[in-house]
Order: sequence, then structure tokens, then C-alpha cells
Amino acid sequence: MTARMRITTWLPVAVAMLHFLPVLASGQVAVPGISPAPNQEDRGGFRTPNTPKAAAPEDLTGYWVSLVTEDWIYRMITPAKGDYESVPLNAEGKRVADNWDPSKDEADGNSCKAYGAAAVMRVPGRLHITWENDSTLRIDTDAGTQTRLLHFGGQPPPAGEPQWQGYSSAEWQVFGDGRNPPRGGYLKAETTRMRPGYLRKNGVPYSGDGILTEYFTRVIEPNADSYLIVTSVVNDPKYLIAPFTTSTHFKKIPDASGWRTTPCKAR
Repeated sequence: MTARMRITTWLPVAVAMLHFLPVLASGQVAVPGISPAPNQEDRGGFRTPNTPKAAAPEDLTGYWVSLVTEDWIYRMITPAKGDYESVPLNAEGKRVADNWDPSKDEADGNSCKAYGAAAVMRVPGRLHITWENDSTLRIDTDAGTQTRLLHFGGQPPPAGEPQWQGYSSAEWQVFGDGRNPPRGGYLKAETTRMRPGYLRKNGVPYSGDGILTEYFTRVIEPNADSYLIVTSVVNDPKYLIAPFTTSTHFKKIPDASGWRTTPCKAR
């Protein structure tokens, strides 16, 4: 491993650990999707933004590219059938993974199983994050050509068939006790109503009962480089004996250069 590779591997992880320490020390305050009307003062005498977009303690918008700093063998290539190292599968989960058949997925129109909400952030590629409207954050991926919508406001998921990206409810978590204007924070999202898919491309399953909880944190280095750290926790009583947690890193890039949408691939 070269010195450059070593630096690329540990730097985002170290930055992430340092960034979360203030959060653990000071606590967080949730900012729901519904805030006071314009110019309405809260009990502390401070004016509160009236939309989640305006209340954002961090700007997550823009183009981001994956930094594959760990699990290279599981992310850059399709692992062999039966390789579910580090995924806390139960007996049924292992049985399903051991019977993975990409040809069947292709024939059934299920090539996007590894691009659902619980796995798509792990697929190497680029993200484009924008505001769909004042209360919905949009994440487009060029890998698999997927679109995720993160909804603020606490509305329950709508009725209908589960989708690959499920339904994501989001809220800002800000540093401090809520009596002062936010000094920073991160985004928390919870996704349910997911269509069953794969945690890894080789058929490691998650079910429609799975719940995905994510934490989106932005880190800015002294040289102005900006990183996005997405910590994902999948709970699935059908296939997992414990939560499956990953931390995925992205670096901000100035524009859409290199953006190339590609279809889902089952292999």
C-alpha cells in the first residue's frame, strides 16, 4: 500500500471521529419540518427560519464523489456468492444469500436490488444533492440512476407499493440547547417502506421490514476541501441478528464533470 493510499484510507475516518465529538459532548436539538412563521420569535427571543431549507445548519447541496476508503472488495467488485463477512445475518439471511441468482434477478426485472436505499450510498459513483422544494431534499445517484427524496415535516409514509428508495423522513439535528441560533449540525433520516433488496451486490438481503437510519455530516478541512460522511444503520428483524452499520465518505467536487448515469447491474 502506498503512502497516498494510506492517507486516503484513514483521513476521512479520522475527520469523522473528530467531528462527532462535539455532538456527543453538547447534545442535539431536532429541527422539525414545521417551524414558526416568518419573523415569529421563539421563547428565547430568537427569530426561527420557517422552512427546513432555511433552517439547514449545514449546506449539503452540490456534487459529491465516492471515496472508497474501506470494504473495497465488496464495493468495487461483486463478491462471490456466500461471502457475507461482517454482515450480522441470521440463518435465514444466510440461506437467502447462499441462493443468490443474478440471472433470475435480471429475468424478473430486479437488477436494482443492490441500488435500494439501504445500499445505494455504498455503490461507488457520484451524488447530486439539491432541494426539490423547501421541505424535501433530493439525492440523485449516477450509479443506477436512482433518486432519493428526504421529506421534512414528520408526515407518515403514503400508502402504496414499497419502492427501491422507500420513504425517508428527515430532520435537522443542531448543536447546542436550542436557545441560541444553530452553530452547526447534521441531518438525520429514517427510511421505511423499502422494496426488499441487497445490502451487497452478491445477494446479501434486507427485507421490506427493514428500517434504515442515516446521519449525514459535512466536514470542511482547513484547506477548504469538503467531505460528506454518511453513517447508515440497517435494522432488519427478518434477516439480521444485530444492526448493520457502515460509514461512507464522499468528497465535494466543483461541478458535474464526470457525471455519467448508468443503469442498475445485477452482477
